[in-house]
Amino acid sequence: VQLQASGGGLVQAGDSLRLSCVVSRLTTRTNVMAWFRQAPGKEREFVSRITWREGKKDYADSVKGRFTISRDAALKTVYLQMSGLKPEDTAVYYCGTGPVVGTTPDVFDVWGQGTLVTVSS
Repeated sequence: VQLQASGGGLVQAGDSLRLSCVVSRLTTRTNVMAWFRQAPGKEREFVSRITWREGKKDYADSVKGRFTISRDAALKTVYLQMSGLKPEDTAVYYCGTGPVVGTTPDVFDVWGQGTLVTVSS
């Protein structure tokens, strides 16, 4: 299984951006798709997750109301629509997949390469 993340870029505070993550194939070990982010000098932190089967979603408190996760099973793609971006959202965003829900990186088996999001003030 491989993940390919894309969509990052340089935006201004208040702008929107949509990240995409394509998974090469769906298996029982790709039941949960998640987005994490890692800012310079900080640990990787949970942003959002979604399950393929039920479409159950979860968000970190820091992004609730601003970010929306969605999936398209036909395209094997998960999206992260980010609105109202803030400078503190600046980070490398990683998509990960795993068999069970969780909010820590160790729960997810496979990771994409990361896409950089930079929000200027």
